Amino acid sequence: MEVVTTPAAMQEQAIALRAAGQKIGLVPTMGWFHEGHLSLMRKAMEEADRVIVTLFVNPMQFAVGEDLDKYPHDLDRDCALAEKEGVDILYAPAAKDMYGTDFKTVIHVGGLSSGLCGADRPGHFDGVTTVVAKLFHQTLPHLAVFGEKDFQQLAVIRQMVTDLDFPIEIIGHPIVREKSGLAMSSRNSYLQHDEMAAALSLSQGIEYAKDISASGAVASVEHIKEGIRKIILKHPQCAIDYVEIVDALTLKPSVVFSQNSVLLLAVKINQRVRLIDNTLLGYSEK
Repeated sequence: MEVVTTPAAMQEQAIALRAAGQKIGLVPTMGWFHEGHLSLMRKAMEEADRVIVTLFVNPMQFAVGEDLDKYPHDLDRDCALAEKEGVDILYAPAAKDMYGTDFKTVIHVGGLSSGLCGADRPGHFDGVTTVVAKLFHQTLPHLAVFGEKDFQQLAVIRQMVTDLDFPIEIIGHPIVREKSGLAMSSRNSYLQHDEMAAALSLSQGIEYAKDISASGAVASVEHIKEGIRKIILKHPQCAIDYVEIVDALTLKPSVVFSQNSVLLLAVKINQRVRLIDNTLLGYSEK
């Protein structure tokens, strides 16, 4: 596996791969790899001839007071994991090379980026779309694989790719969970032992909603949301950012269930660790 650290070197490699007729798969990450990341790499290898994994903790998507400075980072560890999976190139640029000293351009996707995590983290998705667009230009992929845990992010990126005519297939890959049900996340490393029960309330709320939707029982959207809030707030460490059931395509709140209804959750544990989770409910009223 080759490690590339500058945009110019990365683009040169990508141009050469394309000239050789190689199909490039991209997996953008912020590092501190876990099984969720590794599953994205495996999916990319199924779909492409050569796989590039990017590792860049993007300062543009962190607000003042968020966890940029303490975000977990270990390049040697991540290189070893990516190489074991068979990744061809790990692209790990420095912030100074990505943005220089006079960076002024921002990509904003209206509508999809305004609510949910966008409401709690103003400007976050502008940082995501801007860096992803840059990574697309630097790595020139035919396809890119993103995790469905960041459901809103995936929707925003798909909209950007459509609107800006990127010739790139966007592939969403299912959430990977711990045996406990907790959705895998680099931020899980922040959790202390006595916070795990609180963290598991997200997946417990999801199971509650899935059980109701699968049973076909008559239940309103608000009834299910209130039931989930009660499950989460049994834990005094939990503060809810949002519990929403929305349309999977528009992210607009669902009034009634449909096959496109998705449950989205964001919860802060002790105001210190922000966790997100989601599930497609896939419920149709008779």
